[in-house]
Amino acid sequence: MRTGEVFALTWNDIDLKNRKIKINKTVYSKLKNESGRWYLGTTKTEGSYREVYICDTLYKALYNYKKQQQLFKKKYGSAYKKYSLESIKNKYGKIAEYQIIEEKRKKKNNVEMVFTQKDGLYVGTDIIKYPFKIIHNELGIKNCRFYDLRGSYATKSLRSGVEVKDIADILGHSRIETTENYYISSTEETRKEASKILERTTRSSTINEIVDFIINDF
Repeated sequence: MRTGEVFALTWNDIDLKNRKIKINKTVYSKLKNESGRWYLGTTKTEGSYREVYICDTLYKALYNYKKQQQLFKKKYGSAYKKYSLESIKNKYGKIAEYQIIEEKRKKKNNVEMVFTQKDGLYVGTDIIKYPFKIIHNELGIKNCRFYDLRGSYATKSLRSGVEVKDIADILGHSRIETTENYYISSTEETRKEASKILERTTRSSTINEIVDFIINDF
């Protein structure tokens, strides 16, 4: 998922029973006003509207995270932050986006954002900045954005035998060329491995005899 897609998730988007995540919006920051600076809008492209399946590890992580969030809600009580969505219309009177508004009390149209701080405070994509920086320092990683994990996923999945069309669909690309050209990387090691794979798949006694014949004939 794109960074904005991840932190736009609400619990209504996550179906733990059927193990699916519905991706239909993105979050972004605009000039701050009295109601805040975080907005929800449409995904990058029409092809970005998609559902992705939840694997066992992610299911366990989300399940435990939701339980932890419920405990924090009980701990903070009325001090736990609550939010609703306020529709913003364009000049033609159509809804163009939604602003995420903090509410002082629970309302019928409250929205439950997935990724918040312990007290429920929603800070959009900012929530990942500090922990991602710590991970960088601990592991000695340089020049890597949270967004770049999409490329890592695409490359590893392709090398593991996943069809490129399936990878493109999961990433939200309508054209597989986008996946191939911008998200799947080639390194010296993968090129060496490609050569080894070719050797394993084409190995035969006939080829060995030809190679040996060249040496002996010389």
